[in-house]
Order: sequence, then structure tokens, then C-alpha cells
Amino acid sequence: MSLILNIDTATETASICLAKNGETLVLMYNENQQDHAAWLHTAIELMMKDANYKMQDLNAVAVSAGPGSYTGLRVGMAAAKGFCYALNIPLITENTLFIMAFAMPQQVENKSSLLCPMIDARRMEVFTALYNSSLEEVFPPTAIILNEQSFSDHLSNNIITFFGSGAKKWQQLTKDPNAFFIDQHADASHLAILSYKKFIRKKFTDIIYCEPIYIKDFYTPVNK
Repeated sequence: MSLILNIDTATETASICLAKNGETLVLMYNENQQDHAAWLHTAIELMMKDANYKMQDLNAVAVSAGPGSYTGLRVGMAAAKGFCYALNIPLITENTLFIMAFAMPQQVENKSSLLCPMIDARRMEVFTALYNSSLEEVFPPTAIILNEQSFSDHLSNNIITFFGSGAKKWQQLTKDPNAFFIDQHADASHLAILSYKKFIRKKFTDIIYCEPIYIKDFYTPVNK
């Protein structure tokens, strides 16, 4: 039996999920990105109470490790590592782009389509990756600045379904007939399925050395 707390604060909408053997017991959302830090611990306390469990009942904590919002990633990772350390339970991490792709196959009409999650990284930049229909990595997670030639090599031979907060930028640039766009919805309940699979295989993350997947360095303007 596994009772896992799943945390996703990587994107605009944060979510937490308590799952038993991969099945969602309680799922909660916060749509105010500026409020993720203040919301998270109170929401977890309420969720555990609603499900009639204590933190000591947890067998592991899973977190969406990035890429995504720098602040959101730090909030989620710090909370997950803190719980694991205090409770002496394992930490499970998963790439945010992979979680997004994992949520998509049932929503994509063309089952041979490549899957391209996109997270807005401001201006014309996005965090993105490419996966095939078996969720095998075709192009690794990276940060790119979009232009009209982006993905041209892959689009010449493949249908690609784009989704996520960064996809709207790309939709404005491309007229390629092989590019399709759908509204994407992934949350901590999808992470719950993935974390359970890792739990039963004992694929845990080192609590001490684990860091968020930023992909690119954090940049803070310097006032002169």
C-alpha cells in the first residue's frame, strides 16, 4: 500500500493530490500563481484532514520538479524535501513537461501525433520538449526562443500536437498544416499515477542533492 502526497506548483495553477496506490483521494487547486507559497501548507493540512489521514501516514512525497516558475519550483521542492526529511520517507520527482505529456494521449485525436508540451518562459521563450505517442523522448526538455522556423524539421515529417501555457505564442507564429493545438490540463492527479509507478519500482530521489529543474539560470535585473 502506498499513500503519497503529490505537489505541483511549477505552473500558473498549483495543485496537490493525496493518492492511495495511484488513485486520487483528494485533489485541490490554487489558480493564483502569486499565492502558491501561502496556499500550499494550509491546503495540505486541510486535504489531509478531509481525507482523515495524518502526515505520519504518508509513505512518500512526490513533486513536479520543473521546468516552470522559478518561485513555484522552489516552493514545491522545499516543501516536499522538508516533509520527507521530517517524516523519514522517500522523495519522488518528475519532470513537469513529462507530466503534461502523460496527461495528453486520451485528449489527442491522432494517436500517432508527437506531443509537445510548452510552458511560458516570458517574452517569446518557452520551456518545451517532444515525446512520441509512447511517451518516449524525441527532443529533450529545453528552453527555446520561438520563431517561424521552430520545429520545422520535425513538422516536415510528423503531426505535432502543441499544448500548455506557451503554445498560444507558437500558434500565432506558425501556419504549418501539421501543427495542431489543444487546451492542456495536467495536475497533481497525473503526477500521482506516475509517482506510484516510481514508488513500486523504488525510483526515489536523493533528498540532499535534489534541486529543481530550472533549465536556464534565474535572472534578476540589477537596478543602476
